[in-house]
Amino acid sequence: MDAGKDAAKDAAQSKPEAAKGGAEAAHRPAPNAPQFTRDEDLHAYREMLLIRRFEEKAGQLYGMGLIGGFCHLYIGQEAVVIGMQMASIEGDQVITGYRDHGHMLATGMESRGVMAELTGRRGGYSRGKGGSMHMFSREKQFFGGHGIVGAQVSLGTGLAFADAYRENGKVSLTYMGDGAANQGQVYESFNMAALWKLPVVYVIENNRYAMGTSVARASAQTDFSKRGLSFGIPGEQVDGMDVRTVREAATRAIEHARSGQGPYILEMQTYRYRGHSMSDPAKYRSKDEVSKMRDEHDPIEMVRKRLIELHGVDESELKATDAKVREIVNDAAEFATNDPEPDPSELWTDILLEASA
Repeated sequence: MDAGKDAAKDAAQSKPEAAKGGAEAAHRPAPNAPQFTRDEDLHAYREMLLIRRFEEKAGQLYGMGLIGGFCHLYIGQEAVVIGMQMASIEGDQVITGYRDHGHMLATGMESRGVMAELTGRRGGYSRGKGGSMHMFSREKQFFGGHGIVGAQVSLGTGLAFADAYRENGKVSLTYMGDGAANQGQVYESFNMAALWKLPVVYVIENNRYAMGTSVARASAQTDFSKRGLSFGIPGEQVDGMDVRTVREAATRAIEHARSGQGPYILEMQTYRYRGHSMSDPAKYRSKDEVSKMRDEHDPIEMVRKRLIELHGVDESELKATDAKVREIVNDAAEFATNDPEPDPSELWTDILLEASA
């Protein structure tokens, strides 16, 4: 018994050490990364930059008191959702947790409507009543935005069940974080999805810290791509900071699900530069770690360098793209601060759905 206790103690003490190098080790450039064309890199650059600038502006508005409640920024993780969207087709559904603004923009939701919802205005996607975590767009096949950790996984599985039932050829892209991956409802969903071969791709955005605890301290199995093995669900780890590797893996996973072979798990090894939410000082990691990740693995900077060095794009063109994106974001912020608040009568809408005759 004493030997067993000593072994357990040694293992527990070693986990924080593993956590120190874990983030860096997870983002070593993938060998033989697939190449993008000039147009593909330009598209990825513009779309990721829109998310980055939008989130920076949202952080500013939150600091000014114009956004209330919770606000979870996606800064640093942009390559994940843009790579996934580049591999999907029109009609595929997206559902995620509460770090959701990037997913909304990636599906084509308008910056004005998203920002207005953050500030609680009439022009928001939920008419100012939902805020950061509760926006939907049936038109863009975006089904939220969910504040309960892991709740979206069972709902995303339900979307896939509906797709299979209707035989419509759609795939449900169901996102979750590394913290949600330990939820019981996640494994219930895995079981049903595998049993019925549902067309769902589970995207685990592993940003290394969940709410504030390193995966090395919180998870016995830190390879999240293996979480579906007991159900026969294939999975793979992906460099989630490189939009090219994300798109490549997403293409395989989506085709697997769409062809009737059932669910697939993608563990996107990514990193958030800000705290879990705007109220999180993120003291559980060093500033040097964050700076190193940003300097060496930033998803937008990697594309920018490729555009200049590989594709011969002039830096002035990229600056013009940035200026245009800032113009869009500034317009969204202006709209979101001047649009009227919801009428009090909105308190009584969207409560009951009247049955049609």
